[in-house]
Amino acid sequence: MAETTETTETAEKTETTEKTETTEKTEVAQDLHEDTDAKAQAQAQAVEFSEAEEMDASGDGGSVDILLDMTIPVTAAIGQTEIQVRRLLQLGPGSVLKLEKPIDAPADLYLRDTRFATGDVVAVDGRFAVRITRILGVRDGRAGNASTA
Repeated sequence: MAETTETTETAEKTETTEKTETTEKTEVAQDLHEDTDAKAQAQAQAVEFSEAEEMDASGDGGSVDILLDMTIPVTAAIGQTEIQVRRLLQLGPGSVLKLEKPIDAPADLYLRDTRFATGDVVAVDGRFAVRITRILGVRDGRAGNASTA
């Protein structure tokens, strides 16, 4: 009978321990949830900004001068083509890629990915150059992005 009492007491202690652990885990989970809610509320608070003072638009031009002295890369495209990867891997010195543009078609000039002008390919001092024949408007330039040219 003493063994039965000890077994019962051990089972009760185990059950009590398990209930305590479950309660503690639940409390920790609730604390984490409350912390997350508090952080979310803290991140969603409204912010008040002061009014910005309106500056004179004419200015002294100093802010534009720094831009005028910057350099920007210009790309000249004489044509493009598509080939299979198999063919690409076969290319080597002496290989020729035929481009889609005819030889008398103008080259396209790009600032980043926007076409802004066209021109004829010429040679100047032993280097390729482009003689600009047409400056494109905003509508013309956007219609000829590098990915579609």
